[in-house]
Amino acid sequence: MFPHLRGDRLENHSQDSNPDLPNTTHRRMRTVTNYFLVNLSVADLLISLLNCVFNFIFMINSDWPFGALYCTVNNFISYITVAASAFTLVAISMDRYMAIVRPLHHSLSRGRAIVATIFIWLASGLLATPCLLYSDTMTKRYIGGQMRVVCYMKWPDGTYPTSMTEYMYNVVFLALTYLVPVTVMAVCYSLMGRELWGNRSIGELTQRQLDAIKSKRKVVRMFILVVCIFALCWLPYHGFFIYAYHNNDVTRTSYVQHMYLTFYWFAMANAMVNPAIYYWMNVSYTTHPLRWLRGLTRYSRSRLDCR
Repeated sequence: MFPHLRGDRLENHSQDSNPDLPNTTHRRMRTVTNYFLVNLSVADLLISLLNCVFNFIFMINSDWPFGALYCTVNNFISYITVAASAFTLVAISMDRYMAIVRPLHHSLSRGRAIVATIFIWLASGLLATPCLLYSDTMTKRYIGGQMRVVCYMKWPDGTYPTSMTEYMYNVVFLALTYLVPVTVMAVCYSLMGRELWGNRSIGELTQRQLDAIKSKRKVVRMFILVVCIFALCWLPYHGFFIYAYHNNDVTRTSYVQHMYLTFYWFAMANAMVNPAIYYWMNVSYTTHPLRWLRGLTRYSRSRLDCR
């Protein structure tokens, strides 16, 4: 999937043959956690590039100019990336829990992390499948006789907010991508916090052990912050759809578009904030990719000079 996931044998051969080529198998960038971080970043990037911009244009103009095919793609990308982000955060919390609280039972290798990543995307795709089946466009006449195209979900029993099928789907999606993940992550990080910040005599630990604990605390703090932001950003968005189904009058108010737009951008802010958190709290996540890019630039220049 990514350059640094290739076999060590191939990478080491390339490194020996080309000393200017950056070492993509840096030990600190090959951890299971960083594989999951890359996966989380891919999900954030996909929703930012393939969903946010198009939805923003649609919401501002109340018109979908991108066609029926991309309406389907847009909805599918939205659901699959949200699910992938939630499942990846759960995988990270469980991996960190096993590494910190039950280190003797921690056996998640890099190979298994890749398998877990593939499973995450398959499960997310399965959960987002209704978007491929029921996404559609429709031309509507607005006040003043203006005709506009709408991208929406056309369920067998109607459309939002009257469709019971869509309501049940939203409840299931809410449970699987928000309620259950947040609960699992809260339990995992609470147990990790008790393990790392519990009462412990300083004299019982060596300096090396203290440094290891400090490093683990930093990683746990980062992910606790990521999880809290995830929970806060998505709560209003999920809550709005559940509330609107039980109170249809809100969908007919003059301010509903502004309300939805506010909740939508609050949810999308999660994808925009995460990279800043990684940069701020996880030095290896940013310094080593930058070092790799600088090395790649030097390698490219050396190849050009040899021609």
